[in-house]
Amino acid sequence: MPLAALVAWAAVCTAPAVLAQTAATTSGPAYPLRPIRFIVPFPPGGGTDIYARIIAPKLSEALRQQVVVDNRSGAGGALGAELAARAPADGYTIWIGQTSNLTIGPAMRTRTTTTPIKDFAPISLLSKAPQVMVVNADSPLTSLKDLVALAKSSPPGKLTYATAGIGGSSHLNGELFNQMAGVKITHVPYKGASPAMVDLRGGRVTYMGTSLASAAQFIKEGRIRGIATTGAKARSHAP
Repeated sequence: MPLAALVAWAAVCTAPAVLAQTAATTSGPAYPLRPIRFIVPFPPGGGTDIYARIIAPKLSEALRQQVVVDNRSGAGGALGAELAARAPADGYTIWIGQTSNLTIGPAMRTRTTTTPIKDFAPISLLSKAPQVMVVNADSPLTSLKDLVALAKSSPPGKLTYATAGIGGSSHLNGELFNQMAGVKITHVPYKGASPAMVDLRGGRVTYMGTSLASAAQFIKEGRIRGIATTGAKARSHAP
């Protein structure tokens, strides 16, 4: 299995995950001679972490060398990106990026420590997935129409929505929804999808915007309820 493949960049609302390599040189029949570090810029349990833990064993098998997942969360994925950028360009550090830390974050921040187009060499597009808006299973909300009605009848800012961090796809989707619906639902950022999901299930936020990968199992188990997804056209993601 080669380490280099065609990569594609997708639109913000699709929240793709892109596997990027910090190395400039990976050629030579002896590579790899030691374990490879696989940086995930979000905590365990979220969609990005799920993708990484699916692909890491396959990479280990193909390369005949251990691929070690290293979760480094914070700043909407920016901390993990910075760590990957500072790693030696020797082919032994790879990381998994998203629109949040490859395009949106660097564009939003006035001060950034990484320049994605210069600091990272893309390997392959790993996934393109829609965002999903989910609520607690005990919530009275069953549709997007219900959410808009509740937001318009509530004091501005009373309702809240959780995301994996500031500057990510879910954050921009949430603010776009506020503008399009003419409502004010307060953003509550977390250090990843997993801790945000804990508070959603605990009823501490009104809804959550996240990747389908991080929400699918909880929806299937009936522990949360999906009320809408992003995308160019209507679709069903019922379990």
